[in-house]
Formats: sequence, C-alpha cells, structure tokens
Amino acid sequence: MKLQKITQLEKTLGKRWYDDACGTALALELVGERWSLLIVRELMFGGRRFSDLRSGLPGVSANTLAQRLEGLERVGIIQRRKLLPPPASVQIYELTPWGYEAEIILQELGRWATRSPLHDPTLPLSAASIMMSFRTMYSRERAKGEAATIGFRLGDEAFVVDFGSEGIRTRRGEPEGCALVVSTNPIALASVVYGGRPVLDAEASGELRLTGDRALFDRFVEWFPLPEKIA
Repeated sequence: MKLQKITQLEKTLGKRWYDDACGTALALELVGERWSLLIVRELMFGGRRFSDLRSGLPGVSANTLAQRLEGLERVGIIQRRKLLPPPASVQIYELTPWGYEAEIILQELGRWATRSPLHDPTLPLSAASIMMSFRTMYSRERAKGEAATIGFRLGDEAFVVDFGSEGIRTRRGEPEGCALVVSTNPIALASVVYGGRPVLDAEASGELRLTGDRALFDRFVEWFPLPEKIA
C-alpha cells in the first residue's frame, strides 16, 4: 500500500525534490518551482488568458509558463475553462477553490519578506501584485473602519476595491460609481503608497490621475504601513 501511494504521488508531482513528510516540504513540491507561486498570485483576482499571464510576468518564457501551468493543473491548484464555444472559444486559467486558499501563503510570505533590507519597492510589479499588496498590508487601525469604494485603472486592467470595518474586498471590473478613481500604473502607485513619493509629483509627471474625492486618496495612502525592517 505504501509503495502504491508513493508511486501515485510521483506520477502526480513528477520529479520530486524532497523525501520529507512535512507539510512544508509538500507545499514546496506543489508551488516551489520558479514562477509557480507568482502565477497563483496573478490568478488570485480571477481567471486570465495565457497572454494575460505573460503580460503580468514578463520575465517568464512561454515554454516555462506552459510547463508551470500544466504542473499546477496536474496537482489541482488551477483549472482551465473555455469562456466561449468554438470557433471563438477563449481559454482561461483560473484557481480552483483550494487554489484560492493559497492567498494566506502569499500574504504571510510577502509580509515576512518585506522586513528584509533587500526589499526594493521600486522594482517592477504587476497590477495583481499591487492589489495583493493592499490586501496584505491594509491596516484596519490606520483606516479607522472607514467605508469606501475606490476604483483603479492600471493600464489595461481595472479593479474595484471595497474598504470597510471587516477588511477589504477586491474584484476585477470597471470602476463605475466609485467615490474615487485612480488611473496610474503599478510602479507609480507603489512609489506613492510605499515609497513616500508626493502625490503632486506623480500627477505632474503624468503617471497618476485622480478623479473624484482627492481627500480620500490622501487618507488611503496612509492605510498600508510596511512592517519594520530587521536589524
């Protein structure tokens, strides 16, 4: 029986790195390959096409991305779905319900890593990455339970984020009817929220445009404190 279980596991995972019963070791078998966890991050706000994933992860080759998607699908973290019937079918990749549970991994790992002096918030990041950072770093104490709905247009991607006493909820979609709409790019937004860049500087450069409640944005940028760096 033990041999059968090991054989089935090896068929599912392919080449194994560890021979360890610890759950952490299995987690690394599942998402520890390069790009795997970042693919999960990109899918955290809904299904994406292959081309969308390449756009969000410009450093990954098409071949490597295809391999990682196949591996994540094989172990039950993602699934494929067609949006339209042939001949205009569009295939997307999306997380399974179990795959969505990995958000806590992304949040805790990200929060832990930002304590390192090596963390550089000026490096490139995707729209999904900056949205995930808000879910990770949001402070209810700083926000004082304020309820607000803010829309973000980040290039070709759009999000609506609801803030409230229970936390934040993020979804993809056009920011219609929002009290504030922030039109920018992920790097410029991170430079203001996390890098202390003056809002007026980002606006003057044309990298950021605010529509609606400007005072809300001034409060918003204070809601995401980074953890203290290690000594």
